[in-house]
Amino acid sequence: MICLGILLVAAGITYLIFSTEPTASSEGATKESAMLVEVVPAERGNFKPVFEVTGTVQPVEDITLSPLVSGQIISRSPAFTPGDFVKEGEILLQIDPSDYQNSLELQRSELQQLQTDMEMEMGRQEVAAQDLELAGVDSLSVQERALVLRQPQLEAIRATLRGARAAVEQEELNLSRTTIRAPFDAHILTQNVSVGSQVAPGDILGRLVGSKQYWVILTIPVSQLQWLEFPASDEEMGPPAKIRNTNGWPKGVFREGYLDNQVGALDDQTRMARVLLRVPDPLAREMKDKPELIIGSFVEAYLPGKEIENVVRLNRDYVRTNETVWVMQDEKLEIREVEIALTDSQYAYITEGLEGDDKVVTTNLSTVAEGISLRTEEEGAVTDPGDREDQNPVN
Repeated sequence: MICLGILLVAAGITYLIFSTEPTASSEGATKESAMLVEVVPAERGNFKPVFEVTGTVQPVEDITLSPLVSGQIISRSPAFTPGDFVKEGEILLQIDPSDYQNSLELQRSELQQLQTDMEMEMGRQEVAAQDLELAGVDSLSVQERALVLRQPQLEAIRATLRGARAAVEQEELNLSRTTIRAPFDAHILTQNVSVGSQVAPGDILGRLVGSKQYWVILTIPVSQLQWLEFPASDEEMGPPAKIRNTNGWPKGVFREGYLDNQVGALDDQTRMARVLLRVPDPLAREMKDKPELIIGSFVEAYLPGKEIENVVRLNRDYVRTNETVWVMQDEKLEIREVEIALTDSQYAYITEGLEGDDKVVTTNLSTVAEGISLRTEEEGAVTDPGDREDQNPVN
């Protein structure tokens, strides 16, 4: 009984304690404000997009030098050295011409003999014609008359004479081929022979590339080809484009090239279109203050596109998921779907969904909902019961 009494008293004390416990109460309203954002005005007008693309440097003219006749190299130009430059027509190598000079003299001698035989045969033909006229024979057939007048003999000598002339021309050509000249203004990349080397047709003597201009072969999405403008003919110069080598050139240094042509085949690996950019004086022989282009180097290029009329240009970072843009309208957030005609390396060009001077929200928000209140630094705080203090921009 004593234990039961103790338990009852303890239960009653516990109930009394919990039933008389004080409770917390709200003493004031929670302060609520609009989210602070930054905005930029939308810009409507006519704009030219600029495409940032990558590519590699390749020579326009690139040959491996080979002889057309065999023989021993008896002289080599000092300019025929890797890294040097040569002018069109400049002598690079000389093959021993002695054998070809002798062959040419023999052929000329044979040609002279045949010319003498030709003159003698024409004299015999005149004599035959006089004899036939004195004989007064008119009953000969055309074939018999040709035989009497020695026409077959004359035609045979003429044919032999044409062959002799061709042989002389061939020997003259072979003799001229013993002197190997630069086919164009060139930069020497490799040199594989020297004085005393024995060469034959097909041997590789060196590699030459044209020094007047290079190509930059660029890859670009097929969808962007429609916005590029190519020259109508070889005589015209395409739109200028800036080129830079981020690895080898100082910051802010560019070269200028000109859009030249489109390659009619996609890149096998990337399945992207290829276009050619023509760069004059690639080795900076005239433009001394510009850097040189190196064959095979990887470069970036900025291609100008055709003008797009009556669009809103907006930094592409401000285009949100599913091609939407956040707009501040009457201190409220509007999530607008937009129609984008084109996107280049920096901007999106919008045809529908935005108007000029619309206030585009550039701040990233932690809470995104249609109609939430916004404020800018200039407008100050705006009280709204629908937005709490914990709805802050994400920095």
